[in-house]
Amino acid sequence: MGTRARQLILLTGLYAAQGLPFGFFTLALPVLLREQGWSLTAISFLQFLALPWGIKFLWAPVVDRHGARRTWLLSLQCAAIGMALLLSQLQFTLASVLLFAAVFLFNLIAATQDVVTDGLAVRLLNAQERGLANGIQVGAYRLGMILGGGLLLWVFARTGWSVMFLGMAAMLALTTLPVFGLHEPPRPAPNEGGSQPSVPTQVDSAPGSVKPAGRAFSGWRLTIAWLHRALTPGMLVLAGLIFCYRFGDQMVSSLLTPFVSDQGVGKETIALMKGAVGSATSLLGAAIGGWFTFRAGRRQALLWSGLAQAAGFGLYIAAAMGLGGIGLLWVATVVEGVVGTMASVALFALMMDASDPAHAGTDYTLLASVVVVVGSLGGLAGGIAGDVMGYAATFSVGTVLAAVGCVFLVWWLDRHPTHERVAQAWR
Repeated sequence: MGTRARQLILLTGLYAAQGLPFGFFTLALPVLLREQGWSLTAISFLQFLALPWGIKFLWAPVVDRHGARRTWLLSLQCAAIGMALLLSQLQFTLASVLLFAAVFLFNLIAATQDVVTDGLAVRLLNAQERGLANGIQVGAYRLGMILGGGLLLWVFARTGWSVMFLGMAAMLALTTLPVFGLHEPPRPAPNEGGSQPSVPTQVDSAPGSVKPAGRAFSGWRLTIAWLHRALTPGMLVLAGLIFCYRFGDQMVSSLLTPFVSDQGVGKETIALMKGAVGSATSLLGAAIGGWFTFRAGRRQALLWSGLAQAAGFGLYIAAAMGLGGIGLLWVATVVEGVVGTMASVALFALMMDASDPAHAGTDYTLLASVVVVVGSLGGLAGGIAGDVMGYAATFSVGTVLAAVGCVFLVWWLDRHPTHERVAQAWR
């Protein structure tokens, strides 16, 4: 097997590992809580259990610049497996504090693993490969969600917590196997990406060996390292553009699973519809999105996939107005799975373009944290609006915001590319 194939298998496994628990906790848990009578607003507050994804940039410089990536990955993957095994032996109810604590800890482990994985992907892949690679990134993550949000929800509906968590542990173990064959690329010098280093550094005599001057990232250096990267020219502007691009679609997306549940669809059908079919069509969307981003470029991919996603939400607006029945819900699930993933692939490729190779994990993590914060705020706004205005009005508002945000991002970057790396990819 060639080196590139092994690298892609490794990245596929790592991103799938992130999607496994996330799929269950974001697709299955809202359905179960809705069945117990939780309001949309209350369910939306569970978004804050994903806080580690939003603040992971705080410890990203440490993970990015210290320790072997193989060691980080094996430690984190084993921690996730251990968590799943422990939970399989405990007894708790659906509304147990223990369950919510477990969700938080799984997010903390996965968010830290993501810092390592994203930095590795940026360093392994060149600019031309990133569009296709982001298709693998999103597709693998969605594969994990198929297993976590579809298969594991189905297992839970038929068995219970213990068997479900044992299945999660087994699948996490499988995704860990490719890490044992990882051969790490050397770290680039901090000025290699065309920007200034975030902290003073010195280069050892060994090629590619870089370490911070003095005590590595000690004291205040650790605290402000992420701030140096955030204040890199263009980074905050791009973060704002990402917020505009994602807020509307997150308002709608966060309500889709509770909406389907409120239409009287049972758990096993939801497991098939949203977990299996929805995530499986996302794999198709990831493949199409990767190819389209590679062939058409960032601008066309971001514009047309973003607008197509907004148009697809129109199907849910129609369903919320009582049209189409369950058949329309199936169609909407397929459409949203394809075009929504295409939009994510294009956006993540742009985020990789903006990441300095010398600080790849830190830069990409900072932008990815913005995506998570947008998801949490959009989900909270969607839950509150859903309780106040109902599904149809909330879906309509989110759809308009998604379309406007997409057009604004493209309009801005046409006139003000945020980085030279972005400008090159934009052309």
